[in-house]
Amino acid sequence: MKPIVEGALVAAAQRGVAVRLAYNVDHAKRANVPPPPLTRPELVEELPFPTAAIPGVPDLMHHKYLIRDRASVWTGSTNWTNDAWTREENVVVTLESPDLAARYLVDFEQLWERRSVLHSGRVETAPVSAEGTSIRPWFCPGRGENLAHRIAQAIGEARRRVRIASPVISSGPILGTLAQVASAGKVDLAGVVDLTQVREVLQQWHENGNSEWKIPLLRASLTRAPFSGKVSTPYAPGSIHDYMHAKVTVADDRVFVGSFNLSHSGEMNAENVLEIADATLAERLAAFVDEVRSRYAPVEI
Repeated sequence: MKPIVEGALVAAAQRGVAVRLAYNVDHAKRANVPPPPLTRPELVEELPFPTAAIPGVPDLMHHKYLIRDRASVWTGSTNWTNDAWTREENVVVTLESPDLAARYLVDFEQLWERRSVLHSGRVETAPVSAEGTSIRPWFCPGRGENLAHRIAQAIGEARRRVRIASPVISSGPILGTLAQVASAGKVDLAGVVDLTQVREVLQQWHENGNSEWKIPLLRASLTRAPFSGKVSTPYAPGSIHDYMHAKVTVADDRVFVGSFNLSHSGEMNAENVLEIADATLAERLAAFVDEVRSRYAPVEI
């Protein structure tokens, strides 16, 4: 945990705020791409407030959100690590909304009480009001499959533009729709991925055989539209994490933003996404994706 964040949490607890922290516990099994940051439970458990270790077996507790005073939510793609703040592209969203905070608290309590990724994410997805905007919150794994289809539908229905930032893209419904849109060439489609991790995914698909059908869809998606790829440092114990880590989909004036990679494993992880229909935010995040992809070369796979 980044010292500044840790210090803020400790200071809050010391002034009487009821702080609770749930975190992913690492394990020996090779994680799905992209790997999670290393967590040292013995250090987390020394903090002066209650903590809950959520076993990341077989799927990750991949949330990065904070609920404050049951009234506001801080969420996005940013892990609370030094590398996440200094070496990676990430997106953070902050919203003032008691209704939205209540949905997030339902998800948090499911994790806190059950200590299980599998039994979390069973949260209502009906829209809530936040700062005058209608927002639909999605949580995985409880709504993971529905979320993947929702994003695919938004991409397929777009008439003007689609912008995507995701380390990897391996969700079947999303890949199928994305390949179709890229091949048709009728929509302004562009994006950015983490090329190192995409290549690792392709290698995994070759090795296991069960997902080889996705390979032509991924190639079509990333090469028939202007996608760029960041060549990040391959994962190794103790290595730096400098991934292209943002998770954003913009479809016309609709935005999907949160912790969810556009991946099959993301459907089964503990994840959260905000679906926001807002033209101003869509423009801002589309510009962010374009700025990030301008830093890197076109994808070659």
